[in-house]
Amino acid sequence: MILINPELEQYSSDFSLKIPVEASRIHETTTEMHPHAHLMSSILQGQYLAFISRMLAPKHILEIGTFTGFSTLCLAEGLKKEGELHSIELREADVSSARLNFSFSPKNKQIHLHSGNAKEIIPILDYEWDLVFIDADKVSYIEYYELVLPRLKEGGIIIADNVLFHGKVIDTGTKDKNTKAIDNFNRHVNNDQRTHQLIVPIRDGLMMIKKNNYED
Repeated sequence: MILINPELEQYSSDFSLKIPVEASRIHETTTEMHPHAHLMSSILQGQYLAFISRMLAPKHILEIGTFTGFSTLCLAEGLKKEGELHSIELREADVSSARLNFSFSPKNKQIHLHSGNAKEIIPILDYEWDLVFIDADKVSYIEYYELVLPRLKEGGIIIADNVLFHGKVIDTGTKDKNTKAIDNFNRHVNNDQRTHQLIVPIRDGLMMIKKNNYED
């Protein structure tokens, strides 16, 4: 299901923040060569991630789901000079591709790529996160959210991808486990008094989640 006219998305991208050359190269090669290239963020999504990162100027970023590293380099755009970006990927083949892709980026030394199960890795990363991007297995979104929220800086941002899931979240009769998982996640966050949230209908839907300050 196409949620936005492709020509309008291209127009929006043409008049938006430019992403790093290294990120563009990853997007191009992944689109041409990876059998699951549809899992990658769109160019406009990458521009959006880069914009948010530049706006926040984060010191510590967590990404759950590296894939081949396109979104990682977009997220790294606003990273402070002394900052770190930690990205977690389960599939070893994608870890190898991402590691090679990062080697061409000037941000390479600030990016720490972790191979393995995010549920096991997140608890051992002892950081206060300024920005978190969740783009991994959909059935685990609530668990990822609950793992990172206690370590999210007050006022920090979580961005969750695929929250409209091909438009199927409004199909009340669906039996698809991923659609159900995303709908449950959206409802879970909506009912959480610790955060505020906003769904932005870019491509497959991005949910912006802000951790409340004590005075909110």
